Amino acid sequence: MVGRKKKPRSVEDRISHLPDHLISEILTRLSTKDAVRTSALSTRWRNLWQLVPILDLDSRSDFRSFSEFVSFAGRFFDFHKDSSCIQKLRLTTHYLADKSYLPSWIDVVTRRRIQHLHINVVSCYHDFGDIPLSLYTCDTLVHLQLYRVTMVNVDFVSLPCVKILHLKNNHYPNEAILEKLISGSPVLEDFIIIRCPTENAKVLQVRSKTLKSIHVNEFVYVVIDAPLLQCLKTTLHMTKNITFINSGFPAKVDIDFGSEYNMLDPNGLSKRKVIGDILTDISRVRELVINLYFWKDIFPSFSYLSRLTATFCDADLGMLPNLLKSCPKLESLILRLSTNRLYIRGTKNNEPKFTFHTIVIPCVVSSLKFVEFKSPILGYEGEMELVRYFLKNSTILEKMSVTVSNYQRKKRVKGTDAILKELLAMPRSSSACQLLVV
Repeated sequence: MVGRKKKPRSVEDRISHLPDHLISEILTRLSTKDAVRTSALSTRWRNLWQLVPILDLDSRSDFRSFSEFVSFAGRFFDFHKDSSCIQKLRLTTHYLADKSYLPSWIDVVTRRRIQHLHINVVSCYHDFGDIPLSLYTCDTLVHLQLYRVTMVNVDFVSLPCVKILHLKNNHYPNEAILEKLISGSPVLEDFIIIRCPTENAKVLQVRSKTLKSIHVNEFVYVVIDAPLLQCLKTTLHMTKNITFINSGFPAKVDIDFGSEYNMLDPNGLSKRKVIGDILTDISRVRELVINLYFWKDIFPSFSYLSRLTATFCDADLGMLPNLLKSCPKLESLILRLSTNRLYIRGTKNNEPKFTFHTIVIPCVVSSLKFVEFKSPILGYEGEMELVRYFLKNSTILEKMSVTVSNYQRKKRVKGTDAILKELLAMPRSSSACQLLVV
């Protein structure tokens, strides 16, 4: 009939008719907060979120109060006391008035086939209290992260499936518990341990036949026996504190010389000797990330090095040619320049002018393919000269990446447009070179 309005078609809720395991898979793609919100859709959805195998709770961002967080988590873990589907649990808390409930929560999941467990205490004034004994013998855990918790002393540790173990700022009753955690993880591959400076455990012995990556900080002395080791990351304070025993040499080393190295007299002989010994020990690496503000002429020959990331203070940037000369096979170079650029501004106030355009560096000519300036270029003469040198002399250079920032525009020597124009006008030795300005 003319003029009669058609009734709108009802939208069929096909998702609600899916089996529980498929809806659970859909909810897995949501955050825990959004998955819980679906319980308000209908009676059908009321408890479906509890079938999601991933639970990620933050006491501050997900709840209006800490008591609400405790109440919600308590009900959830009580629901899963007899049978739990949780495969991954991440708990982040910013305050703990009562630590007694936490061990029981962890105990529920470690007895119910959990694979990924992340416990994080943000507040530095509270910790979680004792970790339950069941954690030390969980035979399904693959990934364990514990931040600012209290470990208890146990006679036996068995974590047969743990491949990733990250421990940061925890409390340990003694150094032996750390050795038990490592030896009790027979397939461990990735190990991070950051010691709290006030912690009593000062010596760490890492003995593992499967370990591939180690990140260790703040220990007074470290012994590493890991024949498959590929990557080492550490910060050194004053002394050479790492000893390798029967270890395969790591392919990548990320080393940060702590503030003691950077604050003391850079000409001090003892300091230079320690740095020289360390650099000699790692001279066979293929990839090196190094943070050292006082460079001196103490470079060994990095015969195998292909990737280098280095931080340079302005006053020691003149050491860069010597460093590059010690890397005959270098292919990738990432430079971080310190924010104080007095040395490379030019001749103002009789400051030395940075330049080495007449220096021939073998790797620049024959092997260097990628150069990146990680810190923003501000337009100082020395910076531009350095960029110009690589573009002009790198015959097989494929890509150069330069960061230009508008930060502190008033302190610039040149405006962004002038810097960009000068960069694009620079001659390039490699016809295949791509100049990327970020």
